[in-house]
Amino acid sequence: MMTQNADKKREQIQMFCMDDMVPRDHLLRIIDKAIDWDFIYDLVVDKYSPDSGRPSMDPVMLIKLPFIQYLYGIRSMRQTVKEIEVNVAYRWFLGLEMMDKVPHFSTFGKNYTRRFKDTDLFEQIFTHILQECYKFKLIDPREVFVDATHVKARANNKKMQRRIAHEEALFFEDILKKEINEDREAHGKRPLKEKDDDNAAPPSSGSEGKKEKTVKESTSDPESGWFRKGEHKNVFAYAVQTACDKNGWILGYSIHPGNHHDSRSFKTLYDKIKDIGIESLIADAGYKTPAIAKLLLDDGIAPILPYKRPMTKKGFFRKYEYVYDEYYDCYICPNHQVLTYSTTNRNGYREYKSSRAVCAVCPYLSQCTQSKDHVKLVTRHIWETYMETCEDIRQTLGMKEVYSHRKETIERIFGTAKENHGFRYTQMFGKARMEMKVGLTFACMNLKKLAKLKAKGGHKKGEKLQKFSVLGEIHLLKEKWLWDAYPRTTLSTVCKLLKKALICSSFSYV
Repeated sequence: MMTQNADKKREQIQMFCMDDMVPRDHLLRIIDKAIDWDFIYDLVVDKYSPDSGRPSMDPVMLIKLPFIQYLYGIRSMRQTVKEIEVNVAYRWFLGLEMMDKVPHFSTFGKNYTRRFKDTDLFEQIFTHILQECYKFKLIDPREVFVDATHVKARANNKKMQRRIAHEEALFFEDILKKEINEDREAHGKRPLKEKDDDNAAPPSSGSEGKKEKTVKESTSDPESGWFRKGEHKNVFAYAVQTACDKNGWILGYSIHPGNHHDSRSFKTLYDKIKDIGIESLIADAGYKTPAIAKLLLDDGIAPILPYKRPMTKKGFFRKYEYVYDEYYDCYICPNHQVLTYSTTNRNGYREYKSSRAVCAVCPYLSQCTQSKDHVKLVTRHIWETYMETCEDIRQTLGMKEVYSHRKETIERIFGTAKENHGFRYTQMFGKARMEMKVGLTFACMNLKKLAKLKAKGGHKKGEKLQKFSVLGEIHLLKEKWLWDAYPRTTLSTVCKLLKKALICSSFSYV
């Protein structure tokens, strides 16, 4: 039978409890239960006057406003407030009743400008939630995955100007200069003089260049950078360096202009995470530089970096076909001729040159060099041994499988953030506000993951929130015993894995 006039219930007066209107398994309910939100009061206590002025808006409610925005990927604070007005779950999460007035959309922006700007409040919020994950032993910092993604800035690509920019000093510049001069002295060369910017030659490696260069700057957001990827993607953007563990927990982040190379901005992120107990660091080819290899290996961290194809012209000998003789410090070409040491340049590369007379009559000259004086030049970085160690690690059994987990960890984090949390672009100007967006977005992602794990059962601090199967543990035992090349795989580790499989009270039969 057809029913009509169902809208008559719209004008009925009813009595209800706000708590009953939100389902028990709603995401906001389990997130609100996952942590004690009172920690925010301690973080902002110095931002408010203790005894003067009008009563302020509750700081917890103020922080929860952008949490809702980034948790659900709402495009702006204005739209977020509109959603809160009609969503009972949002009101419950903020502590508002049905008849309470929702804060104006500019409330958070004004508080940010007057109280939170130029502070690390949002990074502290991210860190506090991360520490909650550590308490439950959910994070395994031994294998850390690092990568960067680009977030489109709020800037018109056609509104730009060109300016002369001074390049930032590289994090390894001082120690590199020192080791270059030591290497030159060891070869009987005089130390390099201070570099004259006007007469500086461009580097062969591309890692260090002239101190000044012309760059494109947005007139809308000057702190963003012109980002090029491929032939069709040219936008102003921010680069977000991110680190995570093998379980997908976000461990740290840093924000940079979109035109900064990953290898230049890596040190900022590394300084935040280097003391968490990293054993292996997995990154893509953008981080495969002598400086990063030296930095990690000197700190006892194994860099797992991919193969990088030589940038050699077609039809010419590859660099690996010139064999380095470490004892005599020279190179041997494919025609078994010697390339002797010439000098060490400003970029840290030793130059090895062939004999002009020998190369002029060499049958392989057309495959070796096109220089007019028939001299072949081969370079070798003074930190090349660190790169060779990275290559040895890459060739170790099991490292290829470890590197392949990037798509399941760091790449998945970026995909989730952009698809579900509004991370493809930003509606705000400036690096400071971008840091707020990134910090709260990553805090939401970690908190959502933590809340869902805690909602599965009543677990206490210190307990792991996973279920184990006997067959799964036996499979893991087999993998560790037969194929894992890590030195930490000892008999005690095997015993612990077997014990966990046999006595764990929450195992499942499969």
